[in-house]
Amino acid sequence: MKSESVPSEWSALLALQRATHATLQVLAARLVDMDLTASEINALANLADGRGRTVSELGAAVGTRPTTLTSVLDRLERRGHITRGTRPGDRRAVLIELTASGQLTATTIRQTIADLERRALDGLSADAIAGLRAGLEALTEAPS
Repeated sequence: MKSESVPSEWSALLALQRATHATLQVLAARLVDMDLTASEINALANLADGRGRTVSELGAAVGTRPTTLTSVLDRLERRGHITRGTRPGDRRAVLIELTASGQLTATTIRQTIADLERRALDGLSADAIAGLRAGLEALTEAPS
């Protein structure tokens, strides 16, 4: 159901920008000892499940173009958090996988994100959280 009476002074995109910046500030403060950029944190968080991904798959998950992701992956590889290999059956596809240290780092990041999310959303009803998820998915899938 689309809302027809959204106040003109409120903007979902501006609110999302504020929430993103606030979240990144909290994550940076909590993960300061890891010395990672927001892009590196995002990439590792999306690899935390231990499943290898191609550069294209990871780019889609983190919301960036594969070419933009390359420098992030270069830094993570130099730090020993990821490896790049080939996907069985498709030698052209570069497969990104976590190393043991990368898995530990990614797990810590995901736990920190889950804690922040749990605290931020505490008190919201299941319907409100479902609405938030639907709104975020709609913004993510909005046509260019």
